[in-house]
Amino acid sequence: MKTDIQIAQEAKMKSIQEIAKGIGLREDEIELYGQYKAKTSLQAAKRLANNPDGNLVLVTAINPTPAGEGKSTTLVGLGQAMRKMGKNAIIALREPSLGPCMGVKGGAAGGGYAQVVPMEDINLHFTGDIHAITTAHNLLAALLDNHLHQGNQLGIDPRNIVFKRAMDMNERALRNTVIGLKGRNNGYPREDGFDITVASEVMAILCLATGIDDLKERLSKIVVAYNYSKEPVTAGDLNAHGAMALLLKDAIKPNLVQTLENGPAFIHGGPFANIAHGCNSVAATKMGLKLGDYLLTEAGFGADLGAEKFFNIKCRLAGLKPDAVVLVATIRALKLHGGAAKAQLAEENLEALRAGMTNLEKQAENIRKFRVPLVVAINRFPTDTEAEIKLVSELCGKMGVPWALSEVWAKGGEGGIALAEELLKVMEAEKADFQPLYSENLPIKEKIGIIAREIYGAEGVEYTKDALKAIKSLEANGFGKMPICMAKTQYSLSDDPSLLGRPQGFNVTVREVKVSAGAGFVVAITGDIMTMPGLPKKPAACNMDITSEGVITGLF
Repeated sequence: MKTDIQIAQEAKMKSIQEIAKGIGLREDEIELYGQYKAKTSLQAAKRLANNPDGNLVLVTAINPTPAGEGKSTTLVGLGQAMRKMGKNAIIALREPSLGPCMGVKGGAAGGGYAQVVPMEDINLHFTGDIHAITTAHNLLAALLDNHLHQGNQLGIDPRNIVFKRAMDMNERALRNTVIGLKGRNNGYPREDGFDITVASEVMAILCLATGIDDLKERLSKIVVAYNYSKEPVTAGDLNAHGAMALLLKDAIKPNLVQTLENGPAFIHGGPFANIAHGCNSVAATKMGLKLGDYLLTEAGFGADLGAEKFFNIKCRLAGLKPDAVVLVATIRALKLHGGAAKAQLAEENLEALRAGMTNLEKQAENIRKFRVPLVVAINRFPTDTEAEIKLVSELCGKMGVPWALSEVWAKGGEGGIALAEELLKVMEAEKADFQPLYSENLPIKEKIGIIAREIYGAEGVEYTKDALKAIKSLEANGFGKMPICMAKTQYSLSDDPSLLGRPQGFNVTVREVKVSAGAGFVVAITGDIMTMPGLPKKPAACNMDITSEGVITGLF
């Protein structure tokens, strides 16, 4: 059996100029990064502004498990299937972070015969967007500490600095640091730390900005610290936003690549959904909607994180109206949610499957709360038995949820036609009436409570003293009327990763609350979630190599 990278390396790609021309982009509206990658000009967005929007479809999933769900693979394969059926479908994904790529999670380019290519480039540096975001982020951090060193005219309280540094790697040793040691020439000594770049507010801002002017305005609003009067100090106060935007002048332009079957794919922006808002850029999404009849996009991890933030944050702030949702699951993952042992997932286990279907049921209920029609995609594995497939069909029928098998990993677009047909049928029969779950004008605690009860199924929310103090301060400083970005484990509907399936009778604990004023949301950090992950015992990086001929090995 060929690996993902072997399949990708055998792909017969078209020039990116041909891909761009096929979706209506002019030659002067793309900037080439080699033969198979391009940036799309922001001028193209202005030219296309009066075009009608296509249909917006979100691909999301159940809570992820080590058994795998295949959300990105399903998205890519569904896009390939729709184009095979003659539909003008475009896909939009997030950019992979080097942290999980070198760690354990892998990339975000799909798999098998449903991938975006050039896969190696996409997973390794790509067009440099994430590096540009890292640099812009750390420029702001450097200007902040330089301001302290040069006399602190803004009266910043060094004990109340809330902006950390960032890097695009899993590095637990940098979660908490001390800087400015070895004398006064090296700065003001204080505690600091690093977040992974995909958790940076600069990443969130890039993914929500509509252009350079909007980007600069958002960057200027980043709260970096508080002064001795407990008033916020921003990037604008430090005059940092212009230089930051300069560093991001190319990163803000959506990236265009292609699928294995030469369909168009935008890959732009990469915020994690367990610690950020988990969606690709608004710029790429809106461009795809203007160029295609269908724009298929994804949101990170399970629907309780990615889809909730896609609806309540991205769609709200960008004025998007989703038309349908595809909810991805595998029978293997459902059995794991139902209590089956990981080593026994290849064995038929109807009891575990029935128990695990409760996770899918809850995620489907959540999607319906936003008044958007959905289809369940069962990403098929060779070990799935006919009895298990029959049980899924019966239980989906009882839930009143349409479903289809997806075999895109093995068969590419051909394996996604049944799912595409079911999706089109549902979109024809049921029109979306999208509504966010809550009003952003509600108090912070009330909004958090709605998400915890309605989406997670929690009985209530508990707050640490620090979280309550932060909420009081944020509301006093005028930051209360924003949507909420919940930082929570992806593995469970609760904030405890060990509670699989559909847990009940639990409370969610909020231990920290902070504002991302430029992005336009308040972040509530729950449980033990970390904004800087660590590497596993056996990092994937240890299996990667490159030959003297330049052939990459071990990358998935």
